[in-house]
Amino acid sequence: MKQELDLLIIGAGPIGLNCGIEAKKARLNYLIIEKGCLVNSLFNYPLGMTFFSTSEKLEIGGVPFVSHLIKPSRAEALEYYRKVADANELNINLYETVLSANRKNKLYRIITNKSEYFSKAIIIATGFYDFPQLMNIEGENLPKVRHYYKEPHPYSGQKIAVVGASNSAVDVALECFRKGADVTMIIRGPQIKSSVKYWIRPDIENRIKEGDIKAYFNSNLINISEKYLMLDTPLGIIKLDNDFLLAMTGYQPDFSFLEKMGIELLDNELKTPVFNHETMETNQSGIYLAGVVCGGMETRKWFIENSRVHSEIIINHFKKK
Repeated sequence: MKQELDLLIIGAGPIGLNCGIEAKKARLNYLIIEKGCLVNSLFNYPLGMTFFSTSEKLEIGGVPFVSHLIKPSRAEALEYYRKVADANELNINLYETVLSANRKNKLYRIITNKSEYFSKAIIIATGFYDFPQLMNIEGENLPKVRHYYKEPHPYSGQKIAVVGASNSAVDVALECFRKGADVTMIIRGPQIKSSVKYWIRPDIENRIKEGDIKAYFNSNLINISEKYLMLDTPLGIIKLDNDFLLAMTGYQPDFSFLEKMGIELLDNELKTPVFNHETMETNQSGIYLAGVVCGGMETRKWFIENSRVHSEIIINHFKKK
């Protein structure tokens, strides 16, 4: 069924929802399309995750976010954003995937796996959590290799290796250790990253110092097999018995989707999308970016708290056009 819109928003994360709120305020005919569930990326976070940001920094649409502690949990965030979407009666289609978008006269023709839409403009607010940064080493496709982590229970009594030294890697290592896993961390640099949550960093450093969690610094994983790992360490090549490998190596935007939409990426390692910082409009007239996706590989550049403003910038520019 053909539907004509002022604005089609791709992604129902916090920033996509905020774009919908601003579009509704401006009395625009809009629709939010999400390939998964509401705030899909947050849903896929570890069950016990606590945000680094305080609750007020995660607020959207002027709706207060009240949490039990200063820093809210994943469960509290899911409840909050669900209530925000319900309270604002946002137009959202969940479990619908955008397949293509092409300009036809003054409108974009958007094809999804369920329908067809025509829209004057498009906002891409797809985040980055759906695509892990691969290590590109032999054995990475084995079932025991995980790029996402939910909870520690499955790893109790198992020999696990955690690749990385950021917040996610540290959380995984500590949680699994405390549920009875034999934990080894494989870290490319000389230390745990300085960006790790300040209330967690002493814990992991002490566990490593006391030998509760083994850590290989300045080391690289070079091969994965069913029963062991091969590491390149300052002490030479080491063979490590292993049941599961949790590769907390980070995530990245869906660059192929951006390119399919005609958005240029700067020719560097960061793959930064081309857009006007004053309007958020890309090199494609009428296609805007909002949120984390703006940073390319710099996924720590944009957060909910500093990209909420993108929604107002986009809607104001669209109305002027």
